[in-house]
Amino acid sequence: MPLTHSFQETIRARAERDPTFREALFQEAMQTLLQGDTDYGRTALRTYINATIGFERLSKVLDRPQKSLMRMFGPGGNPTMGNLVAVIRALQEETGVHLEIRAVMDVA
Repeated sequence: MPLTHSFQETIRARAERDPTFREALFQEAMQTLLQGDTDYGRTALRTYINATIGFERLSKVLDRPQKSLMRMFGPGGNPTMGNLVAVIRALQEETGVHLEIRAVMDVA
């Protein structure tokens, strides 16, 4: 289901004024992808892109067509590992929100 314009505007406005919210959006997208929920992870990453730099800027940074990037993170999208890593790297550089990965052992 497509997001309404007003919802996208609300998320973007909050991300612009609240660095903690911006960080939480990125963290949710990455954590969801790592947990294997690729459909929701792509949706969450698309939301993060729209709320921060937008697909137009991402297209310029990566020198890739905007529509191609939008399809990657749309319903049925299937970005390659190379494309996904390039997008994540670009988002970190452009937004100033960086990933920190830590291994945690489950204790049964």
